[in-house]
Amino acid sequence: MDEVALNNDTFVGRLRAVGENRYHDKHIVHRRMNEGALNPEQVRGWVANRFCYQQAIPIKDAAIVSNCPLREVRRLWLHRISDHDGRADGEGGIEAWLRLGEACGLKREELLSGSHILPGVRFAVDAYIQFARTRTWPIAVASSLTELFAPDLMAARLAAFEKYYTWVKPWGFDYFRGRLTQAKIDSGEGLELTLRYCNTYALQAEAIAALSFKCDVLASMMDAVALAYKID
Repeated sequence: MDEVALNNDTFVGRLRAVGENRYHDKHIVHRRMNEGALNPEQVRGWVANRFCYQQAIPIKDAAIVSNCPLREVRRLWLHRISDHDGRADGEGGIEAWLRLGEACGLKREELLSGSHILPGVRFAVDAYIQFARTRTWPIAVASSLTELFAPDLMAARLAAFEKYYTWVKPWGFDYFRGRLTQAKIDSGEGLELTLRYCNTYALQAEAIAALSFKCDVLASMMDAVALAYKID
């Protein structure tokens, strides 16, 4: 006999437990970053490699939209693509990350060329895109729920950069500031969809596994950065 679906409170609790135990805010890269312990080369290495993930976000979201037959869900999710790509030149999350790179001393062309991207980072990001393309859309949506934990990480990161990394031009922090509020909006949408459409025990278990996978993607990226830039 199939197990009974979890009630919403229990389901949300299990999703949050994944983040509390496995989100990459606990990774050595982020811990050292927030302590002010990274040197400029290490900061630039993190910025350049994280850009690989930033570029992938709208591609992942487009895959979710393409797999979703429900017009009302597509309408809700579509803004994420323009949030990152921008509706015009000079707008969007990708542009804000490019400005962060410039504020750290990286040329825009360097970031766009991908010349600094580590194989391990590229492999992890490609795996996430493939996950979004091949899983059912509610499960791919559930994988995005790392956004539930992003505002706290972003607040700590912004405070650390403003306190310790004064060599970074402050206009580069716009991405961090924007995500403080946008991540709360996005995670609310994602959680509501997950609760509505992952409505059997089997789907709930798959959603929890999807969120765990996403945490693994983020951790794998940071493992590669830590190894390459000797962050320990």
